[in-house]
Amino acid sequence: MKTVKAVSEITGVSIRTLRYYDEIGLLKPTEFTDAGYRLYDNRH
Repeated sequence: MKTVKAVSEITGVSIRTLRYYDEIGLLKPTEFTDAGYRLYDNRH
């Protein structure tokens, strides 16, 4: 699992943009931590 920060660094897309993509359904996180942090993996 990768954090939103790691995905941002790998892709060059800002964290804010990744949050926006989640909002509009373009790129949904694989799961959320108990604290509400977005986690991504290679399945999607």
